[in-house]
Amino acid sequence: MRLGNREWGVGSREHTTGDRNQGIEEKGPRGTSLPYSLLPIPHSPLRAKRGACTSGFTLIELIIVVSIVLILIAIAAPIYRTSIIRSKEAVLRDDLFTMRSLIDQYTVDKQAAPQSLADLVTEGYLREIPVDPFTNSSQTWQEIFESDVIMNPDQTTPGLTDVRSGSSLRSLNGNLYSEW
Repeated sequence: MRLGNREWGVGSREHTTGDRNQGIEEKGPRGTSLPYSLLPIPHSPLRAKRGACTSGFTLIELIIVVSIVLILIAIAAPIYRTSIIRSKEAVLRDDLFTMRSLIDQYTVDKQAAPQSLADLVTEGYLREIPVDPFTNSSQTWQEIFESDVIMNPDQTTPGLTDVRSGSSLRSLNGNLYSEW
């Protein structure tokens, strides 16, 4: 505390008679009496330590913040995984629909079913064989051949009639992807 031109504190030598523990007052400048317990401690090492502790976060505050963040991550992680699986399922549905419709279109156009998915690529129906989103390969598609199924009355040779995923995983609704 600064009073006048001089700072007064606990370390001051000017005080009235009596014991320090009994609330003795110090004499300030111009005859002012201040209670001993209210006088500040200017430039004290204790004050420097006390000031340094108040400028940061306490350990309990940090623990609470970290635990809240971990709880939010624990809630968000399964939702994120499920959304990734749903997006892969949507890509698989779209790829299967596209390849099946192109097999039908090829069969109608050429009066013969394709003998493999590579025939769709070589004839220009597909740019490339799509990647199975669950096996991450374009080589794992299961090609279904049926020799007794003829899709068009003008069809001369049987061949590829269906395609399925090569994954052995189960979908979110419990079916195998290889049964789609």
